[in-house]
Amino acid sequence: SIFGAIFEYKPYNPNYLGHPMAPQQAPPRYVIAFRGTITKPDTRKRDLDLDVQFVLNGLTRNTRYQTALQAVQGVITQVGPANVWVAGHSLGAAIALQAGKDMAKSGCHIETYLFNPPYASVPIEKLKDPYLKNGIRIASSLATAGLSFLTKGIRKNWSSQQYDPFKILCSWIPYLFVNPKDPVCCEYIGYFEHREKMEALGFGGIERIATKDSIISLLSGTLGRDGEAPHLIPSGFLTKNMVGIEQDLKLA
Repeated sequence: SIFGAIFEYKPYNPNYLGHPMAPQQAPPRYVIAFRGTITKPDTRKRDLDLDVQFVLNGLTRNTRYQTALQAVQGVITQVGPANVWVAGHSLGAAIALQAGKDMAKSGCHIETYLFNPPYASVPIEKLKDPYLKNGIRIASSLATAGLSFLTKGIRKNWSSQQYDPFKILCSWIPYLFVNPKDPVCCEYIGYFEHREKMEALGFGGIERIATKDSIISLLSGTLGRDGEAPHLIPSGFLTKNMVGIEQDLKLA
């Protein structure tokens, strides 16, 4: 099934960008967009299978993702990264996020827009009690960081100081648009806010270790598979989309 599209910008007036009413920033020549999950009979099986693979940290091993990454690389090879934007919604946002990260690791930063990107975790952000919410997040960070230390000897390639995905991705900043009421994506709000709180408490080092991993990614790493957490984003521009309200947050 069709899971993405490449849109080419063709201005009606070739002199439009020089007009006083034209935007100051030129639009990209191409936008590569990926759709979310569709439950129609002809797409349901493949889409739900990829949803499960994403949760189990297997997105990069899926042929659909590999096809998407090849498409992104092909367009960038032709016109350069400054002329390409990548976007996605829900499951498509997971594909766009991973493609953006993989390109950034190769030194190619592309502007990336993520609409309701899925977060493979229990939606702690939905809890009403702030003390319970913070307590669970702190305990989770400590557990993840501790498990990371325990598995360090098994995952030799990750323990090497030469490879630190957090540092490599620091200069790449995607745009996230998240609905706080959506349990699929709302945890990204707590993901960034919790990191700031841990820094304030003096536990920033522990949180940076925990941020690089998840329990599932650590288990995948011990099996010799890709062990990077799919939600790893060192910095991002996060917009919380709510009914009648838009709150912009720059979080790093």
